[in-house]
Amino acid sequence: MSSAGEIFVLASYMRDIGIAVDRFPHPGETRKGGAGLETHGGKGSNQAIQAARCGATVAIAAAVGDDAPGRAARALWSDEGIDSTSVVTCATQPTGLAVVLIDASGQNQIVIAPGANEFLTPAHLQAAEGVIRHSRLVLSQLETPLAVTRRAFETGRAAGAKTLLNAAPAPDSLPPEVWSLIDILIVNESEAAALTGRSPDSPPAVLGAELLTRVGEMVVLTTGAAGAWLFRRDQAPRHQPALPVTVVDTTGAGDAFIGAFAAEWAGSGDPARALACGVAAGSLACTARGVVPALADHSRIQEALAHDKP
Repeated sequence: MSSAGEIFVLASYMRDIGIAVDRFPHPGETRKGGAGLETHGGKGSNQAIQAARCGATVAIAAAVGDDAPGRAARALWSDEGIDSTSVVTCATQPTGLAVVLIDASGQNQIVIAPGANEFLTPAHLQAAEGVIRHSRLVLSQLETPLAVTRRAFETGRAAGAKTLLNAAPAPDSLPPEVWSLIDILIVNESEAAALTGRSPDSPPAVLGAELLTRVGEMVVLTTGAAGAWLFRRDQAPRHQPALPVTVVDTTGAGDAFIGAFAAEWAGSGDPARALACGVAAGSLACTARGVVPALADHSRIQEALAHDKP
């Protein structure tokens, strides 16, 4: 990055319980798994950590329970240099939980119990309004209530910030008033299909072009092992291939992409450079088990990009 960008993240947090399996179980089937791993997760938290490791100045708002996982989350954010003063503790709800199955090829299946994440409200953002107004980019996902995302985006937009939505978990639709607040949309193929009503097998150019008509500036479509696509008005789509890596666990690769993309864009304002950094971070995140341990720092991402040049 040319300079550190200031990013506000509306963050979800989950305590991840990962289990390695030789294959995913069929309905009604119980299978014996391999090594289990309990670690930090949640799309928003993962994205914030990746952005911070890339050098961005990051502040978050989130909701956690009054429990050991909630306290562990706060300690994690402190260790990562993330401003978590706007995180609230929900005394009546547990911290969010995710169960992650990882098969022999590194692919995953994930089920979440949102817990405290669903009890974050627009009123909770009052304490964060000053931070939001001083941010260059406001980033959100859909593991927290949509009304809170809308308030954060409205506050950021009023102060001149750009907004980035990772529309995951994928909704069937978004209301027009939310679409009108999105500058940058980042989705994978299944999420793009859900939002457009098209098949996930539709060509990236078709999915990207349709979604671009609904947002302010750009759409990024991540395509797993095929890398990612950038769509901007009046410009040809740009494709960035994934790095050649040995895949161990794909959990969190999308979050790594988004955090690195956001950090580079907030710092340099260069979408093409942000795309390359995002793909590199996402590729590197697949090389180790567990999300947070696999999130690369800025120097490792730049080294990987330099090594990948012909």
